[in-house]
Amino acid sequence: MDEMERGRRAYAKAQFSEAFEAWLPLAEAGDMEAQAWVGSMYANGEAVEIDDAEAQAWYLKASEQGHAMAQANAGANCFMGRGTEKDLDGAVKWLSAAAENGDLNGLFNLAVLYSKGEGVAEDLEKAAALYRKAAEVGHYPSQSRLGYMYSVGQGVPKDRVQAYLWLTLAAQHGIGTALDALESVVKNMSGDEKAEGTRLFDEWRTKTASHEGQVALYPAPA
Repeated sequence: MDEMERGRRAYAKAQFSEAFEAWLPLAEAGDMEAQAWVGSMYANGEAVEIDDAEAQAWYLKASEQGHAMAQANAGANCFMGRGTEKDLDGAVKWLSAAAENGDLNGLFNLAVLYSKGEGVAEDLEKAAALYRKAAEVGHYPSQSRLGYMYSVGQGVPKDRVQAYLWLTLAAQHGIGTALDALESVVKNMSGDEKAEGTRLFDEWRTKTASHEGQVALYPAPA
């Protein structure tokens, strides 16, 4: 068994000291996955004291090598000024890289920046496209945001059927804001719209895998 796998197995058993012992030499030798995990352990205080600056340093090392989840975390930290000075340019850089690599948190948080015009020019169409990319592979918060945008015609044409589809997908996983928005949409839908929305929901429910466990190593609030 190699050291990376030894660390994974130890971590899965909450044997954090053993995992850290396995991963740190690999991280120091330049292994990007180990660097990302060492960053996570510093962020979460697993086997070591919480140290946001140390976490960010390791995330950046992994990010430079193209590790998608580390890029998402590095970008979120730049945005919040966690472990580093607040840096909107850095946030956009690393969240964009993470989004290009398909990281769901990267897609979601970059969409938030575009929707609010923070670090980038406000672009609701871009935000909606990013939310949709994550929504289509089962990211519940993105499904909720996308459904809301369809319900009010923000960045996309107003479309009650599409709103119903994405809000229902999010609502089945307990996203409270989706439940509230869905109630408002449904009361204005025609019978034909409800039938089409239900058909699309049944279709997409089987196409979108659950990504409840696919989160960044150190998920950060948007």
